Amino acid sequence: MSNHVSLGWPAPAKLNLFLHVNHRREDGYHELQTLFQFIEHGDVLDFKVTESSALKLHSNIGDVVADNDNLILRAAKLLQKRSGTSQGAEIWLDKRLPMGGGIGGGSSDAATCLVALNALWKTGLSRIELAELGLSLGADVPVFIHGLSAFAEGVGEQFTPVSPKEYWYLVLVPDVHVSTAEIFQDPDLNRNTPKLDLNSLMSSQWQNDCQQLVVKRHPQVAKTLGWLIEYAPSRMTGTGACIFGEFELQQQAMDVLAKLPSDMTGFVAKGTNISPLELRLAQL
Repeated sequence: MSNHVSLGWPAPAKLNLFLHVNHRREDGYHELQTLFQFIEHGDVLDFKVTESSALKLHSNIGDVVADNDNLILRAAKLLQKRSGTSQGAEIWLDKRLPMGGGIGGGSSDAATCLVALNALWKTGLSRIELAELGLSLGADVPVFIHGLSAFAEGVGEQFTPVSPKEYWYLVLVPDVHVSTAEIFQDPDLNRNTPKLDLNSLMSSQWQNDCQQLVVKRHPQVAKTLGWLIEYAPSRMTGTGACIFGEFELQQQAMDVLAKLPSDMTGFVAKGTNISPLELRLAQL
């Protein structure tokens, strides 16, 4: 086993199909209602289990790796500690998702690390236990561990699996890093959308309560949204900066991608209600 490399573990991106901010709690956290859907595009991780407990990360983006604080290494260490395993791993990250774009790159990497090593180390933690570990790494990590499109509320820890339509998306990536903390601390954030039950939410017009503020603060995001919305219903995901447009057919999304101005970047991907990570796990 020790020289066997387990290849091709996906860390898919997610979109927030809607994001409602209901109110700010006494502790400073915000009550949210949001709908997560995966897309068939993401980072890829490979793992080699080792008999020594050392953890080593290689990456196609260099510097991130030197960082002891890297979420992937933190996830692996948490699982070692929780399970008591004496095994370690060498991990290769092929980073394809933008950092801090609101599509879950770092959180998804951490989740894939937990799910894959739990299987490869045979540590036997349940999904719920893995999700608890994941939550300590970031609010979005559990949704990637559960692996199904989900409606989330509270501070994002309560999930209900749902099956929204699986559109083709054109995702545009403005060259802007939006700080989630800054958006949630901004006095101008709209944070009083009434809480609705799931049926009402699924049948109403979807919006992102952070979008107006981010667009106002970041001209590049405003410009990107302004361009894409001419072609398809489009919104921002998470606290940004990525913008996605919905298309019925792959070809329609590809046609619009072909018209993209030279100062914008993006990709086309299919929405999916079952995470590609689930499918990889099922192959074991």
